[in-house]
Amino acid sequence: MDRETTQYTPETDDANEVIDRKLRQHFDGKIVRKDLTKAIKEGANVPVYVLEFLLGQYCSSDDPQIIENGVANVKRILSENFVRPDESQKVLSSLRERGSYTVIDRITVSLNIKLDRYESDFSNLGIRGIPISSDYVSKYDRLLCGGIWCIVGLEYEYIEEDKKSTPISIVKLTPIQMPHIDMDEIKEGRKAFTKDEWITILLRSAGMEADCFSKREKWLQLARMLPLIENNFNLCELGPRSTGKSHLYKEISPNSILVSGGQTTVANLFYNMSSKQVGLVGLWDCVAFDEVAGITFKDKDGVQIMKDYMASGSFARGKEEKAAYASMAFVGNINQSVDVLLKTSHLFEPFPEAMAYDTAFLDRMHCYIPGWEISKYRPESFTNDYGFITDYLAEFMRQMRKEPFGDACDKYFRFGSNLNQRDVIAVRKIVSGFTKLLYPNGEFTKEEVEEILTFALEMRRRVKEQLKKIGGMEFYDVNFSYVDNESFEERYVSVPEQGGGKIIPEGLTNPGNVYTISQGKTGMIGVYRLETQMLPGNGRFERTGLGSDRDAREATNTAFNYLKASGNAISRSISTTLKDYIVNYQDLNGIGMTKYLTLPTVIALASCALNKPTLSSLVVLGEISISGTILKVEELASVLQVCLDSGAKKVLIPITSAPELGTVPSDLIGAFSLIFYSTPQEAVYKALGVE
Repeated sequence: MDRETTQYTPETDDANEVIDRKLRQHFDGKIVRKDLTKAIKEGANVPVYVLEFLLGQYCSSDDPQIIENGVANVKRILSENFVRPDESQKVLSSLRERGSYTVIDRITVSLNIKLDRYESDFSNLGIRGIPISSDYVSKYDRLLCGGIWCIVGLEYEYIEEDKKSTPISIVKLTPIQMPHIDMDEIKEGRKAFTKDEWITILLRSAGMEADCFSKREKWLQLARMLPLIENNFNLCELGPRSTGKSHLYKEISPNSILVSGGQTTVANLFYNMSSKQVGLVGLWDCVAFDEVAGITFKDKDGVQIMKDYMASGSFARGKEEKAAYASMAFVGNINQSVDVLLKTSHLFEPFPEAMAYDTAFLDRMHCYIPGWEISKYRPESFTNDYGFITDYLAEFMRQMRKEPFGDACDKYFRFGSNLNQRDVIAVRKIVSGFTKLLYPNGEFTKEEVEEILTFALEMRRRVKEQLKKIGGMEFYDVNFSYVDNESFEERYVSVPEQGGGKIIPEGLTNPGNVYTISQGKTGMIGVYRLETQMLPGNGRFERTGLGSDRDAREATNTAFNYLKASGNAISRSISTTLKDYIVNYQDLNGIGMTKYLTLPTVIALASCALNKPTLSSLVVLGEISISGTILKVEELASVLQVCLDSGAKKVLIPITSAPELGTVPSDLIGAFSLIFYSTPQEAVYKALGVE
């Protein structure tokens, strides 16, 4: 997709002015200039959403003078009233000496049933059980749901006679987060903007400058918001460093928590059985894991409980089953290029081993964002324009979690036959999330739904493609499609990275070069390349690349001994006494060497001795014993699937495997020219294209 220019033209200037004007008209007091946020954020360690709320109150204007005075006000308020945890005792002392003091702190309210009163806890100030009027609670219900940041006027009066009560009382409380949000206002305001304008606003609200990104990059960045707007949504994003993978979950939303460092416990994440408290999944809308490579559970059953939760949104601990709504986001770095990763392994490889090869865990991923497609952030990637106050955006997304939009596509489209139940659930969740983000008022056209559906199918297919690599034929059905309800036309959706970079090249290879596909040491099916050299000598046979693998060495010895015994039957030109042979074995997928190397080695040695290359794009399957008995191919369907993914066009296959072709899907068989052989000699002739 063509990258949109980052340079401002008069048109983009006008477009930005139009957006700013509409924002001031429909969302006055809910917007803020993001350059002001950046300027103050660098000097004040307060959450972005607190800072922006204050800026929205004091700097919502075009007048430079008003903005300047507003910024000065915000800075003064923060320096005088913001409570740093290490200065809490100093603030309490000032409160006692002065008799009154105004603080900025996070307030959480709970109902004390024994005393029949509401009590507040101050996060940074470190004081608990301060009585608070029920008027504030009914007015700002978010105080009861995890707490909000407020400017609080406190008074201090110690009464000698009443030693049990606290001397601190709340005189005035003003929220500096959105205490509640009018959803009708947003839905009505959305009508004033086009789809592209709304996308620009959403990205600017998260601090990004939309004009610096291509259309594709904008959609990928919006996808990061899905765990915040959709309940129990599992997302994975792996990519290069500094592309902002964890930025959204850490800075933008007060409803998400970023678990850094990786190590966690079941008690912390799900449920603490001794204290009877629900963990992070019950307290936050989204739990994001930074640097997935380091995720470890101190408990052995950690991954199992996580799998249960990711599939059903509930988990069992002790005698109880608990439900929670938190989404899970897994972000991390890919250390090599995607092409290399796809050729040698799979896209989930950066995960720890307990997860990376667990197909049941990976199948629960609803969406895989290709982080390598998002360009690295530069200073110009961050906006200086107007956007929503981050808290307003976060609260909008939080409220939208309650509304299901998963059936948005049913009116116009239905899913193709290759999607199983898990795939359908995943795609519906992505469609639902995107529809809520882009069309919260529920007004959209068929073309707009199709755009979302295509994107959703691609994000899920990326997960399925990797599962196919790891789990073989169980996950064969990856050709995702959707059918138009009117025209009954079926359209297929592909993933961009699957296209190129085939392991097996087209065209003729050098004599002695052979490709084979079989099970490696780990039990996974991989591609192996043999490269052979022939030198004048006295019949020595050297092998490189096998290391200390005894089974592989024995298989190659069997091949050379077979040639010694039967080489003349193939061709009198093959000499095992006057020539030396060196064969290099390469494990192209990095899954451990295979032991099925006898027949490929025989063909490689014969090809080199006769100076004749094998057929183009050929893969050799099957194995022989020392007496020349043909052995059939194990897991034929899975092996043929890997042949297809690796770029093979012709497959040399033993006749003993012919009965098993009935277990292979017909479109897979149709993808190759199958060449059958019944003896080792025939295998050599047909591999070299000799009649």
